[in-house]
Amino acid sequence: MTDRERDPEGHPEARYITDDITGDGVDRRGFLTCMAWAGTAVLWTVAGGVPRAVGLGQARELLRLDGRGGGADSRAGGLFFAQISDSHMGFNKAANSDVTATFQEAVRRLNALPTQPEFLLHTGDISHLSQAAEFDAVDQMVRDARTKTGRVFYVPGEHDVLNDNGAQYLQRYGKGSTGHGWYSFDHSGVHFIGLVNVLDLKPGGLGNLGADQLEWLERDVKRLPSSTPIVVFAHVPLWAVYPQWGWGTDDGAQALSYLKRFGSVTVLNGHIHQAIQKIEGNMTFHTALSTAFPQPAPGTAAGPGPVDVGAERLRSFLGISSVRYAGHPGMLAVVDASLAGTPVAVAGAGAENPKAKARQARPLGNDEIGIDNFSFTPPNRSVPVGTTVTWTNRDDVPHRIGSADQKFPLGPTMDTDQHYSYTFTSPGIYKYFCTIHPTMTGVVTVQ
Repeated sequence: MTDRERDPEGHPEARYITDDITGDGVDRRGFLTCMAWAGTAVLWTVAGGVPRAVGLGQARELLRLDGRGGGADSRAGGLFFAQISDSHMGFNKAANSDVTATFQEAVRRLNALPTQPEFLLHTGDISHLSQAAEFDAVDQMVRDARTKTGRVFYVPGEHDVLNDNGAQYLQRYGKGSTGHGWYSFDHSGVHFIGLVNVLDLKPGGLGNLGADQLEWLERDVKRLPSSTPIVVFAHVPLWAVYPQWGWGTDDGAQALSYLKRFGSVTVLNGHIHQAIQKIEGNMTFHTALSTAFPQPAPGTAAGPGPVDVGAERLRSFLGISSVRYAGHPGMLAVVDASLAGTPVAVAGAGAENPKAKARQARPLGNDEIGIDNFSFTPPNRSVPVGTTVTWTNRDDVPHRIGSADQKFPLGPTMDTDQHYSYTFTSPGIYKYFCTIHPTMTGVVTVQ
């Protein structure tokens, strides 16, 4: 851990993790103190009622136990499955120039486990730019993953629904789902619920489930006895990890309220590219590692985004997760393992990306707005009537400009160095936001 993480008092933003400084009632001191950057998959196992994350070596020993020593395998009637997340296929920036290689390494590590998982869960951001070739590449590599059922269950990330409101995602992965892709299934006595919280995002807001999905969820679990173990998986965390960076879901608390009567609830997410675990009453929350690149710990950088840790160290920051459900007494145990086979590394803000720093240092004209570190620069721009305003993406991830009140057309998805221009022909106040990362907001005043 870094000095800053050892001493949260020395870094005010980091105190968000340990103190209830927002008054929202969340006991952040209940977090496991290990926050790990990851990039492959998550190993989950349930034993003794309390989820736990251990290193790869410990994971292998855990999976060999026969159930009497706190672990469980197929001989004890347990359920074992794996989680993989945030493959971002198509990403090719400094933080990881070969996401294909790290994804393949994740699959190899899954295949090397001493116990074969029943199935895989992929918790979103399969692709980086919602391109067909990116989805195709992941589909091909996932076929090499050995599971007992051969099944992979998906939920979309915001990068999977960039240009078509998720139509391509649904065509590929949404067979049998409801609405925009939510669904549930049962396996070995456990009820699994896949949720979608990356559509219909509001300016300044977080992830969003929406009324239709919430009503479906309430109906879905109403028929189940309270003794049923529940596993919920979605892309954006359902709890408030760090709202300033969009790491939470606006109506997540309402969804979780439908699950309070159940004795064992495990909530799995991706999105933040690091492993953070929280236990609150009967609920265990676990965010997964990514197979692509690490992101900074909450509040330790100017904003979220890819962190370049160097090629020689990268695999220590990426990982996989596995989950085991023992059935008696009904807990899920989670195991995170790095691709390097060493304990998962914890990253701070990381070294400056020289190319990104150079882009962000370029002076802006009076008719330009930069997108730097997940924010608009400047956030408020005043221009005369008839001015063509240009937004330029100077980040390493895509952004998209949308009008908060539909006063001007939705822009295209902009990857690094791409731009969107619009000519303002009438005076007024034009509020806008990034439709991919809605906590990013700005205003153009036309006089």
